[in-house]
Amino acid sequence: MFRTDSRSEGSLDWLTAAFLLGGLLLCYYVVPLVSLVVARPPADVLARLSDPDVVVATTNSLASATASTLLATVAGLPLAYWLARTESRWRSVVTAAVALPLVLPPVVSGMVLLTLVGPDGPVGTAARAVGVPLTRSLAGVILAQTFVASPFVVVTARAAFEGVDRKLEHAARTLGRTRTGTFRRVTLPLAWPGVLAGATLAFARSMGEFGATMMLAYYPRTMPVQIWVSFTTQGLASAFPVALVLVGVSVCVLVVLNALGTNPWE
Repeated sequence: MFRTDSRSEGSLDWLTAAFLLGGLLLCYYVVPLVSLVVARPPADVLARLSDPDVVVATTNSLASATASTLLATVAGLPLAYWLARTESRWRSVVTAAVALPLVLPPVVSGMVLLTLVGPDGPVGTAARAVGVPLTRSLAGVILAQTFVASPFVVVTARAAFEGVDRKLEHAARTLGRTRTGTFRRVTLPLAWPGVLAGATLAFARSMGEFGATMMLAYYPRTMPVQIWVSFTTQGLASAFPVALVLVGVSVCVLVVLNALGTNPWE
């Protein structure tokens, strides 16, 4: 007997249909980026990039993003390792606390920080008393960026640590290594690609941070703040060059993650 196929010949395969429908969303991702790149003549973009305000904003962003990434990595790795290895009942609570900055609107994140490090907050008051203002300063920018970007380090590094075979750690301990030595010599080298991926994501998130930075430290201006100021005062054309710099940073992040062979979402 011949088996009949319920699909009529020439009908659209479901996988092809799914790709075509998803392709609409893919175009929605790609086409605006291409439009941004080709919207202005290269000569105009290069001329605008030499503007002193743009240079200062770029320098501030690079400096603050580097500092916040270092802070997030130094403080985030121990927490990520603890989450990867602990059996504590508090693990889920701590995980939720780590993820909270990822789901909070950036402006709300800035408001939360202001209650602590703002001029009337307990930490902000104490810092100002010793001559270290935590708002309207580069320190405020770094605090805002660290708050919103550090979860990327913790979440990604935790997944990397969980991927390290515990038998290797046990073997190192039986050979006389301390827990710290085992972490430094065995666990961290094996998890390093994931750790570096998390730090890369944190750097990119810091470079693009806007809402919390606006609330905590409007000055000194970073690139996202400068984009907003340029757009509101001089129009869309004036904001293009700095936006292209941030797009370039995002592309570099994707290149780094691809080179590491690490997908933080898998």
